[in-house]
Amino acid sequence: MLESAMSMINSSGLTVGLDHISFEDVIRHASVARSAAYRRWPYKDLFFSELLKELARRAGPAISLSNPETTEAVRRVILDHLDRVAQPGLRTALVAEVLRQGALKELQIFSDSPEWRTYLALQATFLSLADSELRTEIQASLRKAEADMTAGLAAAYERTTQLLGCRLRPELQVTFADVARLTTAATRGMVIMAPASPELATHTVHTDPFGAHAPADWTQLALALAGIVMTFVEADPAVHFDEERIEALRTALTPPPQQRRTRRKGTLQRAFQTEEPPFTS
Repeated sequence: MLESAMSMINSSGLTVGLDHISFEDVIRHASVARSAAYRRWPYKDLFFSELLKELARRAGPAISLSNPETTEAVRRVILDHLDRVAQPGLRTALVAEVLRQGALKELQIFSDSPEWRTYLALQATFLSLADSELRTEIQASLRKAEADMTAGLAAAYERTTQLLGCRLRPELQVTFADVARLTTAATRGMVIMAPASPELATHTVHTDPFGAHAPADWTQLALALAGIVMTFVEADPAVHFDEERIEALRTALTPPPQQRRTRRKGTLQRAFQTEEPPFTS
């Protein structure tokens, strides 16, 4: 029944409450005996309390920022602009270009996701729960989901900036986790605003804000994300891209499976040899 209710909610998203989910409908959807359901949950409120806990526990996978389209777009944009990595100024501009390309579809992806809307609804409404024990348990699950999401995005940012020979400006004492929290907040704000202001997903500005010497169409979300990240990122003065390193980067981005297993594990290879995608916005 929990699986069935999760499926029903994820098909439409969670509203400010669970009034649109009927206990009797869940029983029919789950194809279980009505008597068995009421033995397990004598009162339907007990079922909905457990359902809220289950939604909160599963918040992590529901808000995953990884998607194949974004990952492939990032790989392609780096490969298409490898000529930029040799110059420190253009190297940082390439980080911004990765963000621009990665953000092209993010707003639409999140806006179309009932799982994401469910997560936002849980965040917005769990404090209104009358049961303090239930409220505390859901808060703990949501806190863990936030921490997992931040850690994953921070790791993606760190891998990508290192891959492109960049770093966070050390004098600012900001971590990749700090940057991830800020960009997540920007994305979340756009997702919340987009239904009432659809132009947020379509409006672009043709500009060159980060010194790429090539104006491009920037979405509102891309400008927000790149504006945050580029405040803290600089070219790493210890990194020099000669022809050999550029070729190593090219190989790291497009290795055949057998070569991935046998290649010497240098810094560039370790940066990309991971189950997670190198970057998502």
